[in-house]
Amino acid sequence: MRMMDYTVIGAGAIGGYYGCRLVKAGKQVRFLSHSDYEYVKEHGFQVDSCDGSFHLYPVETYGDSRKMPKADVVLVGLKSINNHLLKEMLTPILKEDTVVVLIQNGIGLEEDLQKEFPHLYIVAGLAFICSNKIEPGHVVHQCYGSINFGNYSCPDERFHEIVKDFQEAGIEVAEVPYLEARWRKAVWNMPFNGMTVALNTSTDKLLKNPSTRQLIYDQMMEVVGAANALGVSTLTSAFADKMMAMTDAMVPYSPSMKLDFDFHRPMEIYYLYSRPIVEAKKVGFEMPKLAMLEAELRFIEAGYRQ
Repeated sequence: MRMMDYTVIGAGAIGGYYGCRLVKAGKQVRFLSHSDYEYVKEHGFQVDSCDGSFHLYPVETYGDSRKMPKADVVLVGLKSINNHLLKEMLTPILKEDTVVVLIQNGIGLEEDLQKEFPHLYIVAGLAFICSNKIEPGHVVHQCYGSINFGNYSCPDERFHEIVKDFQEAGIEVAEVPYLEARWRKAVWNMPFNGMTVALNTSTDKLLKNPSTRQLIYDQMMEVVGAANALGVSTLTSAFADKMMAMTDAMVPYSPSMKLDFDFHRPMEIYYLYSRPIVEAKKVGFEMPKLAMLEAELRFIEAGYRQ
């Protein structure tokens, strides 16, 4: 069987980390870079990881997808606020059977991309990882690193090839039913991303205070309730308990939305909050605490844009 080649769009904290792990395992990977294209071309990637640091040079990197070969698999690590750019970025590198893996946060991402590319093979990638890109070509991986894959519209054989490649790169992988995979990640993302912004704090401090700890748990249970209302019966309070314990054990962490807030970048409010709240409401389930958090984030976002 021919080895598949990968293209990474959005080579930051997530796409950069997984792409580099695949390269280190001998997979063929190309990176589409923008702000750090020249740096990566000249210096490569440095990954400082709790699982062992490494440096990659040379790295096959491009500044324009129109100059890239067509890909077997595209890993999208862009922030979802940039998904309006995907049609232009993807079109030059797609073959008839290219698989696009959206390693992004939120609900409804695959549905919207499928509308743009009706015949595209799409997989959801849900990363459970603490990592940041601290400067051009430099990713710091603090802890965790597993990824769940949910098959949205990909032939099973191709889906399992991707899973196998990630496993061969030493990455812990789980195959999870698509809708469950998306809502499972939202159980952590919706409370912690927004709350670290609204209260200008970090994950550990939220959990050390009894009042915010209870609020975080209540928000998690709203996500579990929404998932159940949408047919994901496998998500229960036990998973929320597991996420609380996992966060207690992790290093103090600023999620991606908190970093966007700190650096005055637009926040991923639509797919992380607005869309899941709307999807839940369609089946008669309200998420009042998270709807309030969404309103607070909208207020904060508007303040930075005035």
